Parts: sequence; structure tokens; C-alpha cells
Amino acid sequence: MSRQDLKSNISVARTLAPASQADPALPVNGTGVDLSGFDSALVVINAGVIAGASASLTFEVQESDDNSSFTAVANSDLDGTEPVIAAANDDQVHLIGYRGTKRYIRVAITAKAGTTPTMPCDATVLRSRGRRKPY
Repeated sequence: MSRQDLKSNISVARTLAPASQADPALPVNGTGVDLSGFDSALVVINAGVIAGASASLTFEVQESDDNSSFTAVANSDLDGTEPVIAAANDDQVHLIGYRGTKRYIRVAITAKAGTTPTMPCDATVLRSRGRRKPY
């Protein structure tokens, strides 16, 4: 039985660099990830433990044709829900599939609540079903 290894069939790109988002000034915009040459994308938000009284951070997947002007992705173009991360759902990985047709996507932190919310986090995009194998 033959298996195709996953590494040879995906490409990973960082959109939101690992950082402690300490009561962030908003928005915190990730870097645009080029989906050209790929037919599938998965956003991975890696959230640490959130601190602060009644603290939460709201994450949003955004899309663009030109890697300059980004707008929120319509819910119908997402497989999964963009998280509002609070104490009840922190310290875990959140997965969101992208079904849209724009060339670029990124993750942004668009809202915060509570007293001095602080949370280490990052976000990456897994691109797959490439028209050629990524290296």
C-alpha cells in the first residue's frame, strides 16, 4: 500500500507572526498569503492562554484581489467559524476552511473586550491541491 506524504502536498505560509498580543491596538493585520496555484486553503489559528478580566480577542479571515485592499470573507465562503477567543476556548487550535475565490487571504484581530486582554497567538495558512508540488 502506497501513501502520499502530506509534506509533499501542502505549502504552509505564516499570516500572523507568533507574538503576545498584549492589549493590542486594533486592527492587528496579518500578512497576505498568495493562493495562486492552489485550489484549497485552511487557516490555522494557534491560541495560547488569554489573560485579563473578561478578556476576548476577535479573529477574522480577510480576502483581497490585490494584497492591498482586504475585506472580511463572507461566512458562506468559510468552512468553520472565526473565533472570538476568551477563557472558555483559549489554549487550543482553531481551524477555518476557505472556499472563496480571491487570490490573497490573511488573518486579522479586529476587536477586543475586557480589561487588558493578553494572549500569545499566531496564524498560518495551509495551501493544498496545488497545480504543482510545493517545495
